[in-house]
Amino acid sequence: MGDVKTTDAGSSSNPKQPTLHPVYTFTNIQNKVRVLDGTKVTYSSWVKLFQLHARGYKVTHHIDGTPPPAKTDPDYESWMEIDAIVLQWIYGTLSDDLLVQVLEPESTALEAWLRIKGLFTNNKGSRAATLEHQFINLTLKSMPSLDAYCQRLKEIANQLADVDQPVSNQRLILQLVRGLPSEFDTTASIINKEIPTWEEAISLLQSDQQRQEARDSLASSAASPSVMTMTDENRQQQPPNRRQQSRGGGGLLQGRWQRRWGFLQGSWWRFWSTTTAAQYQQQQQPFSNTATVWFMD
Repeated sequence: MGDVKTTDAGSSSNPKQPTLHPVYTFTNIQNKVRVLDGTKVTYSSWVKLFQLHARGYKVTHHIDGTPPPAKTDPDYESWMEIDAIVLQWIYGTLSDDLLVQVLEPESTALEAWLRIKGLFTNNKGSRAATLEHQFINLTLKSMPSLDAYCQRLKEIANQLADVDQPVSNQRLILQLVRGLPSEFDTTASIINKEIPTWEEAISLLQSDQQRQEARDSLASSAASPSVMTMTDENRQQQPPNRRQQSRGGGGLLQGRWQRRWGFLQGSWWRFWSTTTAAQYQQQQQPFSNTATVWFMD
């Protein structure tokens, strides 16, 4: 019956079709594994995410040290193709700064995996000392917000774990409280006494911050009407300045100048009239004397 082969027992069988490896069904690795930068995404976190993804797509043997098949093995070509895809996953989840340090023209996924491990595990002593200094000197005042402070403290703790210097929950909580300003003294004393989990401590601090912000908002809104009233009263009580007097009191100044100008005009007119009359009399007097003498003669 066609291409279907029938056995003597009457059963039929189809030729075995090759199954597609799960790795070929995946496209964007960054949707599953975050980009490793060593700060926001630590090496240990990246390793856990990548291993989880590799296990789900059945390629863990490409990064756990399992030796590849021999070149004469029929599965060698298929293995190399899958290994190249895993290598693309590794390169695709590195930051630009890390990528240039581990990128090689001829490499397997395992070789790239080990190079990345070396970047974060070599010189553990110096890296641990630097991170420890940052950890004990971090404060809330040096960060833009409470959330940023908590996140940065947790990131440093994770980085210390990458260099074999893990931070216990108790030490992390105590350092969190040590870096708080005096505004959080009440909540800090509660946290110091109970030593809650990291998530519970963050929740307590956030609640305290919300109460502080609500209290400050009420205080500022209550003080605003008084400030406005005092400002208006002060404006009403303050005498006008010279500029206001020159603008608003223009009639007063104009009247003063008119009176002064009138006084000057009157004084000048009286002076001119008196002087002119005296000069006229002096000019007329000789003529009158002459006339008198002539008539007498």
